[in-house]
Amino acid sequence: MIALTLCLKNSRIAEMDDDGDLHDVRNEDDDDDDSEQEEEVDFQWDAQEHAEDFDWIEEVVLDNDTSKSFHFDTPAERSGHIAVVDGNCMYVWGGYKNAEEGAFFDLYLPKNEVWIYNMETGRWRMQLSKGDLPASMSGSCGVCVNGILYLFGGHHARGNTNLVYQLPLRASVLVWERMKDLNGLAPTCKDKLGCWVYKNKLVYFGGYGYVAQAGHQGIFELDENSLLGNHVGRGWNNHIHILNLETLTWSQPITKGNAPTPRAAHACCTVDNRGYVFGGRYMDHRLNDLYYINMDTWEWSEMSVPQHGPVGRSWHSFIPISSDHIFLFGGFTTNRETLSDSWLYCVKTNEWRPFKHNHADSPRLWHTACSGPDGQVFVFGGCANNLLSHQRAAHSNELLIFNVQPKSLLRSCMEVIVHHKQQLQSMWNCLPKHLLHSIKQWIDTTNTGGS
Repeated sequence: MIALTLCLKNSRIAEMDDDGDLHDVRNEDDDDDDSEQEEEVDFQWDAQEHAEDFDWIEEVVLDNDTSKSFHFDTPAERSGHIAVVDGNCMYVWGGYKNAEEGAFFDLYLPKNEVWIYNMETGRWRMQLSKGDLPASMSGSCGVCVNGILYLFGGHHARGNTNLVYQLPLRASVLVWERMKDLNGLAPTCKDKLGCWVYKNKLVYFGGYGYVAQAGHQGIFELDENSLLGNHVGRGWNNHIHILNLETLTWSQPITKGNAPTPRAAHACCTVDNRGYVFGGRYMDHRLNDLYYINMDTWEWSEMSVPQHGPVGRSWHSFIPISSDHIFLFGGFTTNRETLSDSWLYCVKTNEWRPFKHNHADSPRLWHTACSGPDGQVFVFGGCANNLLSHQRAAHSNELLIFNVQPKSLLRSCMEVIVHHKQQLQSMWNCLPKHLLHSIKQWIDTTNTGGS
């Protein structure tokens, strides 16, 4: 079944206001959501950009039954999705894409589809999930802890959410569960936030969403454009909220030092006990500042960014590739340029240096980036052009692979074995079974490329 709705389009001001002007319509199988989502705020769609950017569009979303007939060798193009790594596999969920060519609407990806990419073999596969399925969303925050995907926030049919879901990734059947019995004061409903993982705690920072509640600590900056049409006010914040996975309790720390300004569509990563945040959007500015918070003392520190370092951006990726280096790629500038540059930040020396790569012709925003087991970074999806313009968004399903570290000895040996398989195949039985299995999988996919 396909559902249609007319809505007011806001020229894709996604990290400032919503999620790239995608507003999912309510699915037929979401009829009981109102009774379950007591933490969420009931609202109507709000338009948050200047009035001259408005135009009317249609929107389409596939319901759960329709999505079962879609089976591809690779996932559909998308932006605003999540991706996490467990073992040698990358798991992709959610996001949105364009509808068919010539149509003026966007399409959320089916909520029951989880796409799995094996980073050893280069092979994609899709696995349907079930259980307490989250709504189809974009701009959610997803992290993996001990083989479990935790999903928080995002934007769906009726706006932002602050619900938390978990999905055990190592089970033979993927079953979502909503985490209902959480104690403490939950964050407001929001999307485009960041997360650090430390000592079995999920530490969320920033985002764009509803007005802060009484008791929330931190700064909330109202976006006055969100009030157009008498809609519910929304804005940026710099709140920190901790979800303790052992006690299932929400809390907020008392921080010290100069905190970053409120922001959304920033990027966060964890190195030891430090939670780093780079860039993001605050009002009309896309930032290039770098902060970290010590998650033992909860003290903020700002690190200098040189004049010739990375420019201000939002919708970028920023992930650790070692205990001493963080990899920055892509994003979107204040001048509405989609970026393809990449940088390495050295934690010990506080130095930035540009990283040369072969994807200079592949700019991306609102993509995902995951660190692989062999010194590689896997960038998936995102938009390749100006998402805020009136032209058709160039959502991608391409997988960009960056070799940011020397290959491991095991990887180099396997490549030699595969390259000279005719000469060496007679000796394969001497190899351990798990290596033999990996080599056979790799050979099976050498002609497909996997992306």
